[in-house]
Amino acid sequence: MVFISGYKMVKEALVTQLDSFADRPIIPLFHPFFKGLGVVLSNGYLWKMHRKFTNIYLRNFGEAKKNFERSIQQESVFLCEAFKEEKGPFNPHFYVNNAIANIISAAVFGHRFEYHDERFLAVLRLDSEALVLAGSFRAQLYNAFPRLFAYVPGPHKKIFSNYGKITDFLRDEIKKHKEDFDPSNPRDFIDAYLIEMEKKSSDPEAGFNIETLVVATLDMLEAGTETAAATIRWGLLFMMKHPEIQKKVQEEIDRVIGQSRQPSMADKPNMPYTDAVIHEIQRAGNTVPLGFPKRASRDAKLGGYFIPKGTAVTTNLSSVLNDKTEWETPNTFNPGHFLDDQGQFRKRDAFLPFSAGETNMQFCIAERQMYNISKKYKV
Repeated sequence: MVFISGYKMVKEALVTQLDSFADRPIIPLFHPFFKGLGVVLSNGYLWKMHRKFTNIYLRNFGEAKKNFERSIQQESVFLCEAFKEEKGPFNPHFYVNNAIANIISAAVFGHRFEYHDERFLAVLRLDSEALVLAGSFRAQLYNAFPRLFAYVPGPHKKIFSNYGKITDFLRDEIKKHKEDFDPSNPRDFIDAYLIEMEKKSSDPEAGFNIETLVVATLDMLEAGTETAAATIRWGLLFMMKHPEIQKKVQEEIDRVIGQSRQPSMADKPNMPYTDAVIHEIQRAGNTVPLGFPKRASRDAKLGGYFIPKGTAVTTNLSSVLNDKTEWETPNTFNPGHFLDDQGQFRKRDAFLPFSAGETNMQFCIAERQMYNISKKYKV
């Protein structure tokens, strides 16, 4: 495993030489269920075809139909109401996870789930538990020596069990879709995929089949839910720790949006301070410190070092988000990192909260939901 640190080198790997590090390695903890299919952990032609299909779907769903923004606006109302029903101290973890998952569910399944839907809550708990266990020392030992630990009790067994139950849930949702599927009226990602299956039936190498649909659906939940939800939870924490910043955000929201309508992304250009705070939450929250492993798809040179084809590579995104040569006060929560001298929002090249050169649905969801939560619910 090669670890790449610092903005200069990470940008070289993820942007300048993106094609050289486009592949994904086999990750033993996840391979039994992802199987090199879908979008996140696939490679080659299958990956290109599924990435293209997913990007087109998200573009059509999110922009042309405006459903994405409406889903977020609707879910923000439900989430804020759930918060208000709590009369004392409470843990917002699963409320927020459920809200984010519902936004993705609207795109994937065509409907949301109630916050007290035990079947869906069970899936969220299984997923959250699996992700926590995956970061444990014993689980990483399995990742390093899968054959040695395959028959030894450990967290990897629980991870496999959890993903088995999650994929059973997804298969059931797909089965329901197939029962009342109407090609002339696609409702969501699953319907769009079923249509694509028909179109690509003569191209088996593209991998459009039910097994890959299960994995692609799992990708959509996995890619957006936990990271976007973690970003929201960091936002709540930072606003509580910095009431003076929270006050300025609320003042800008009240001035631009008021209290009589829902926020929309059209308001974003007029809210530079809120925009800067949301970006700083992403930077300081650092929810994916080591990104996601990649693999050299061909022989490459990076920083003067030769990296042979097939080498696993990890980009240290934490080193980018805290690079002292890129950020004025990297160890301080400072919205000024994203504001110019006139108080207008400024983009920062070293802002890589999840990765670069890829579709970051996590950021899109988290950003839009933060606007809505900030407006409706004062922390």
